[in-house]
Amino acid sequence: MPIPDFQSVMLPLLQFAAASPTTERSTREAVDFLANHFTLTEQERTEPLPTRRQPIFDNRVGWAMTYFKKAGLLSSSRRGYFKITQRGLDLLETKPPKVNVRLLKQFPEFVEFHQKPIDTGDKIDDESSAIETRTPEEVLELEYDKIRTQLASELLERIRQAPPAFFERLVVELLVKMGYGGSRADAGKAIGRTSDEGIDGIIKEDKLGLDVIYIQAKRWKENSSISRPAIQQFAGALQGQQANKGIFITTSTFTKEALAYVAKIGSKIVLIDGEQLAQLMIDHNVGVSVSATYEIKRIDSDYFAEQI
Repeated sequence: MPIPDFQSVMLPLLQFAAASPTTERSTREAVDFLANHFTLTEQERTEPLPTRRQPIFDNRVGWAMTYFKKAGLLSSSRRGYFKITQRGLDLLETKPPKVNVRLLKQFPEFVEFHQKPIDTGDKIDDESSAIETRTPEEVLELEYDKIRTQLASELLERIRQAPPAFFERLVVELLVKMGYGGSRADAGKAIGRTSDEGIDGIIKEDKLGLDVIYIQAKRWKENSSISRPAIQQFAGALQGQQANKGIFITTSTFTKEALAYVAKIGSKIVLIDGEQLAQLMIDHNVGVSVSATYEIKRIDSDYFAEQI
């Protein structure tokens, strides 16, 4: 049989997780189970993507799992393992004939994830219809942004699971990649060296060290927010150092009151939330590597014009 698409994988994947709801299952177990469920041949199991980086079937199972996690049907406490949630069990109790993207859109968390990349103004419920109404370039852009959004989510999940010292090193690496701090050694010495209340470190604004930026870094849980008092404390610490430039980095979010406060004070404080942090890491190749490169080529009109 042909290799099933990722939506066809969804229902048996959820049933596999529900068969042992209190047990962590590995991604490899799920892939093997589903390959047997669909009676795939060895050739079908191992047929690679065009980039040859991963088997097609593994990739499709991975995306089905990603969609389930975004919909709150599966949870993951460590890399490569997952469990079904109560929401996932409740969904199976309704005995759905199939599970697909349209069904998952009943969950607000999934809708936010699925619609996030690009707002085209289209009101299309079915992914296949969406593909039919867009040009190949539009589809490519949409899928690229979807992959990037998922990568950002995975980055934050890994950061939150890592030790606090790892986050400190990450901040150093990112700021140096962005052009701050001079050398990485200098930046590493500066971060975490200060004991002033509300300040975690100091870093050079440029390679010559003509000015410095004070840093506060908070590695918080996903559903928490940095409120105005924390930003006020940081601003006060800057004033105590007669400084007016600061960066507040967090893996969570900032409240509206915190954002409004920063907008009206005299000190220049930049707030970087978890989403921005992950996007900056992707842009500056911190914690990520290139999986594949695709070249989009067009006709060279000048070349043919020379032949006329």
